[in-house]
Amino acid sequence: MTPMSDWSLSLHRSISEIDPAIWDACAGSANPFISHAFLAALEDSGSVSPRTGWLPRHAALTNPEGQIVATAPLYAKSHSLGEYVFDQSWANAFEQAGGRYYPKLQVAVPFSPVTGLRLLIRPDQPPDVATALVQALAQTCGELNLSSIHATFCTAQEQQRFSETGWLARLGIQYHWQNHDYQDFEGFLAALSSRKRKSVRRERRDAQNCGLTFHTKRGADITESDWQAFYRFYQSTVDRKWGSAYLTKAFFPLLSERLGNRVVLMTAEKDGRTVAGALNLMGSDTLYGRNWGCEGDWPFLHFELCYYRAIDFAIEHGLSRVEAGAQGEHKIQRGYLPTLTHSAHFIAHPGLRDAIADFLTHERNAIAEEIEALSEASPYRQDNT
Repeated sequence: MTPMSDWSLSLHRSISEIDPAIWDACAGSANPFISHAFLAALEDSGSVSPRTGWLPRHAALTNPEGQIVATAPLYAKSHSLGEYVFDQSWANAFEQAGGRYYPKLQVAVPFSPVTGLRLLIRPDQPPDVATALVQALAQTCGELNLSSIHATFCTAQEQQRFSETGWLARLGIQYHWQNHDYQDFEGFLAALSSRKRKSVRRERRDAQNCGLTFHTKRGADITESDWQAFYRFYQSTVDRKWGSAYLTKAFFPLLSERLGNRVVLMTAEKDGRTVAGALNLMGSDTLYGRNWGCEGDWPFLHFELCYYRAIDFAIEHGLSRVEAGAQGEHKIQRGYLPTLTHSAHFIAHPGLRDAIADFLTHERNAIAEEIEALSEASPYRQDNT
């Protein structure tokens, strides 16, 4: 490989500084969250901005011939919000010891706990380019005199690549549904134990007997009024959870315009008024559940709209899995099983690095025990019942 000294890493304050064709040639088309269109929609709508504390610093690795051969979605941050991989305790400990944890760098998709590539390498490049990008990111962290750089919800293979160059590995747990070549929803139900099968049927029946009308809309079929209603639901959900409304009202229609049929909005109506909605993005083999909200109190509507209709959609479109967002042990009994997530962390300060490494060793052991215990709660048949 050409020596690293002959390569260069540039940082960009907007995704618009990088040609969409070049970015997407590196990102591929499998995951909509790392597409130029999605990241640009976040910026152009004002969702990613100084207001929310996510400052774009997108990385581009250029070879000696002047070609961009790799990129990474990169942000400077003065807090740890909107990441879903929590490091506030690390920040508090370091600052109490006299260090400065913020600002830091984040290799991630803002507000999106979705696994995907973080090292975006053009497919005609050798594997060593990924290592070069990892090393360049760490070098940049040092040159800027920052405490750390974090790659969250990366793939397991990428985590290994990061680890080989000294980054610390961290695990987490989400709940994903896997499609085992089911022909329809009944085929999925047949794979469950009798008790769980009856429970799912009852929940669907109760949700569907509320006089609601359900719709699944994609791309151009989603109207401005649909987005206005959905934004109300989004704000209501944020208010109930004491969160921050990072996503602006302009983001949702912009997303629909730019990603087209990859945007899947599932809605419920009562007497012609939309009362609930669940936003999903469709990848090449995965349906990603993102945001949901509703007006009123409808039994099991959340499960119907976010989990069961997502399974219906995945089976109909031949998708391999559904990722229904962060957290939620209640998803297990509805067919979504515990799945490991991965992140990698470059910590510049040796003392802080050692302390975090020790913490992560204990945390990984605890997560291994937790995922084993959670797996025992699987609703899937273990025998002929």
